[in-house]
Amino acid sequence: MPPQIAVLDVDGTLVDSNYHHALAWYRAFRSLGEVVPVWRLHRLIGMGGDQLVAAVGGDELEERLGDAARDRWEAEVQPLLGELCPLPGARDLLVAVRERGHRLVLASSGKADQVDHYLDLLDARDLAEAWTTSDDVQASKPAPDLLQTALRKLGEPIDAPAVVVGDSVYDVQAARRAGMPAYVVRSGGFGDDELRDAGAVELYDTPADLVAALDDTPLR
Repeated sequence: MPPQIAVLDVDGTLVDSNYHHALAWYRAFRSLGEVVPVWRLHRLIGMGGDQLVAAVGGDELEERLGDAARDRWEAEVQPLLGELCPLPGARDLLVAVRERGHRLVLASSGKADQVDHYLDLLDARDLAEAWTTSDDVQASKPAPDLLQTALRKLGEPIDAPAVVVGDSVYDVQAARRAGMPAYVVRSGGFGDDELRDAGAVELYDTPADLVAALDDTPLR
């Protein structure tokens, strides 16, 4: 089959970071006088920070604390980066995609310094042809902009054949809006029914499990 384009999410999909982000958001809100249960925040991880504050408390909270909460989150998450580890099989997935002749782009909405850290953590600079950061888009997932921008980074049109690998319902929703099939690892902590209802094609426990089943996907 002709080469495909693999658009891989990073946070939570390749790097085990979701619970760290939830804790950082909890600390950020609490420092500003808003106590939000961590489980509620965890349910929103995978959604961009530009949308998360309003998802927590509506437009009123966004107007009152949005920018301050995002600044505090960035300060809180920075010390946690050193604790992060790749998920099982994360780099193996990148290698397998490239060995099969497919193009590879990492679609991250993280800050540039965070993405740099992830690239080093995954030793991915020689594998990914391109990657995105929060500076590249105005609307984050579940909007499709990040995925479309990832294709543009490869010099491809936004309707080029591509496969998304993510970990959250927001990844799947963004993929559906971009017209791309989504394969999902369960590290996002969402229920199988939620992911399938959002449109996930198939689910895997870890990137290693996806590598083992890669020949059953368009990335064979």
